[in-house]
Amino acid sequence: MASFSMEEFLGEGALKGLIPKLVAGGWDDVPTIKMMNSEDMDWIKLTQQQKDALELRSHLHDRSLMEYADRLEASRKSLAELLSTSTVVLSSNFGMKRGHVARFIDRASACRVTMPPSYVLPARERSMSISSSKGDEPSRTTERPQHVQTPSKVSSYQERSAEQSAADFKISEGYIFKGIVAAEPAEPRLCGCVQPPPIVEHVAPYSSIESISVQKLTPEYKVGMGRLVATKAPPMKASELWKHKPTILLCLRRPGCVMCRAEAHQLYSRKPIFDALGFQLVAVLHEQIESEIRDFWPRYWGGVVILDQSMDFFKALGGGKLLKDKFITGFLFNPRAIANYKRAQATGFEQNYKGEGEIKGGLFIIGRGKNGIAYQFIERNFGDWAPIAEVIDVCSQLQRELPSQGESL
Repeated sequence: MASFSMEEFLGEGALKGLIPKLVAGGWDDVPTIKMMNSEDMDWIKLTQQQKDALELRSHLHDRSLMEYADRLEASRKSLAELLSTSTVVLSSNFGMKRGHVARFIDRASACRVTMPPSYVLPARERSMSISSSKGDEPSRTTERPQHVQTPSKVSSYQERSAEQSAADFKISEGYIFKGIVAAEPAEPRLCGCVQPPPIVEHVAPYSSIESISVQKLTPEYKVGMGRLVATKAPPMKASELWKHKPTILLCLRRPGCVMCRAEAHQLYSRKPIFDALGFQLVAVLHEQIESEIRDFWPRYWGGVVILDQSMDFFKALGGGKLLKDKFITGFLFNPRAIANYKRAQATGFEQNYKGEGEIKGGLFIIGRGKNGIAYQFIERNFGDWAPIAEVIDVCSQLQRELPSQGESL
């Protein structure tokens, strides 16, 4: 189970009722709350029990184990104490399945997201501005230290996790920022008898996407709103999406696919980073199935969701035509697609098989106004994800370059 709903994440225990206080301080979404440090928690006057509960729920959320959050929190034990509990007790006392116990106690599989040193959370900036108006001088710390005092083995595990997360931001030497197309290589299929789909060599022209007619299916998730807008928004030109703010567009094959859900979740988990860079996140679907949208948003994706019924974004990824692949040749006989599926399955996310699943997706990074497409990634094999490090690097460089750019490409 994934969750980007504040209500689901905070649960019915010690954190219940904190939503107004958190929202007032700018901590208004789950990815941002998970990056709170001890100073932030002291600022909003969290009790030790609430700090312990937040650390526990962040750990469970990282491992898609939120279904156990209320039971584990009710034990009044800290995360360190629970990690030291025997597997038998975790299974018998809290009803954890054997595989979930292994995921819970695995200290090498942390999914924590850390902010690059030069970035500051918008919520933290707001707190600093409020403090400054009162004559205080708070620290501009952006790293997330330990919430509570824990044994050294847990502390060292979290330090390693932070180092591993920081490594995600590194780009190989020689990387040059420019408008590029990126795609994973394709593995040989059936000893070379089946050729992988070709990929285009150039970024789609801006003219091919600016006038696409899209419909907003969901807004960006905010506390207390309905799971879907009460009335459907009218069609709009796609260029309205990035008129005032640069945008990351994630084009998904099928919202019920576990590989698509995992990709959406790992990208939206970095929302605080993209917020700090001034980017918004938008998911693009090519078909509208109400039940699928309700299951997908905001549990796996809390950003805006739009419908591209004409599939023009998907055609742009393929140089003017849809990139498609058959289930047998594109998945069953494709080692890379199988590996991608296993990677997504490891998240523990639920899945279904509703809807069209053969149309390949990808990702666009689009500059504000008419600055054009800075980057596009093509899902050459089922389940390919745009490298997070590369996406963040492109957004960082685009942020620095935009002020000096003109209004057209």
